Amino acid sequence: MAATGGILCGGLMITTATAGEPSAPAGREAGGGSATARPDELGASLVARLGAARTAGTWIGSDGLPVVAVTDAQAAAEVGRAGARAKVVRHSMRQLRSATDALRSAPRVPGTAWVMDYASNKVVVHADSTVSSDDWSRMSGLAEEIGGFVEMQRTKGSFTTRVSGGAPVFAGNGRCSAGFDVTDGRRNFILTAGHCGPVGTTWFQDPQAAGRVGTTTASNFPGSDFSLVEYEDGAASRGGSVVGIGGGREIRITGAADPFVGQQVFRSGSTTGVHAGRVTALNATVNFPEGTVTGLIETTVCAEPGDSGGPLFARGVALGVTSGGNGDCTTGGLTYFQPVTTATAALGVRVIGATTAAEDGPGVAVPPPGAGGTTVPEAAGGVRLPAWIGVPRGYVPGLLVAAVSLVGLVATRWIRSAHDRRSYRRQYSQVWG
Repeated sequence: MAATGGILCGGLMITTATAGEPSAPAGREAGGGSATARPDELGASLVARLGAARTAGTWIGSDGLPVVAVTDAQAAAEVGRAGARAKVVRHSMRQLRSATDALRSAPRVPGTAWVMDYASNKVVVHADSTVSSDDWSRMSGLAEEIGGFVEMQRTKGSFTTRVSGGAPVFAGNGRCSAGFDVTDGRRNFILTAGHCGPVGTTWFQDPQAAGRVGTTTASNFPGSDFSLVEYEDGAASRGGSVVGIGGGREIRITGAADPFVGQQVFRSGSTTGVHAGRVTALNATVNFPEGTVTGLIETTVCAEPGDSGGPLFARGVALGVTSGGNGDCTTGGLTYFQPVTTATAALGVRVIGATTAAEDGPGVAVPPPGAGGTTVPEAAGGVRLPAWIGVPRGYVPGLLVAAVSLVGLVATRWIRSAHDRRSYRRQYSQVWG
């Protein structure tokens, strides 16, 4: 009776957890059936619907739910009805964009970077150790003129491109990392950072110029930061793009997409290997000594010289290639990435082995928003996590109670049967002597 009661209790806990899950927003249907929106899709759709004058960005909260910054109570109510959380803020996206436009129009200061921080409703300007006191004063004055929502921050180290790498590739001017294998349908290439080398740069497998890999056929830097290295023999890796994560293990890339703020991501590079972090901002602008790059992904993943061009990915989906940053993998720092989708669209290529949203359906790019730790989510040629990893955390207590109770019920039944068999043998052994 106790075991049966435990099973019923576990089922009730699962039912309660299901009832507590956020429902899909109204009208979210496809193919005749309803489907729950991805958290980032829900936030993005609400921002698009409400407009730049009433919203100021969206991100994924620590609980895995989408958060939308809104400027009025009516918009907040609409966000709540759609199944997301609203945060009422003072400054709209239009105001934040106006501030970044003013910063971009001012004289360029190498060693600075700025992003729109949706959570704090501010434009944050980073200035590294190379920025002089005069430039700091001038930019601080500009920030005050724009408004109190522009915040100046000093950062340690300096913003540099990470040339010194995926797998390392070498040229006469340094070392970079291979990013993703891409194709234009006829030829195969390595997608890597544009600052690694101009058109015509020849790349080799080692510093002694042995094992020719290929030649750079397209490059864009500054402005953006991407390039194509055409394979010498025209062949890419085993029919699909893979990322090495050390120990002979690889992750197969099955899609390409844009990241979202709050997403857990992984970076691989030939200098420092694999490291994890979170996306902190999109559309970042960085003033490297060599020039200004815009439209970058800002993350907390560390990187060091030689990691340039290396892949940024999540759950087997290509997100970006390493552009630059500050700090290192001992003290930490900010690292910026060129979005893969922007690069492939400009170059007219696609990631080898990647499926489109129409082929694979929505959600191919998104890991569980609340996933913690730094364990790489896929390994060994694209083998995915066991299915139970995706079970919502709210279901786990109920499933455990039900499982333990079921085991107890089976064990009790077995013990009872064994006891009955022994009693039966004793009784008849006495009767028959």
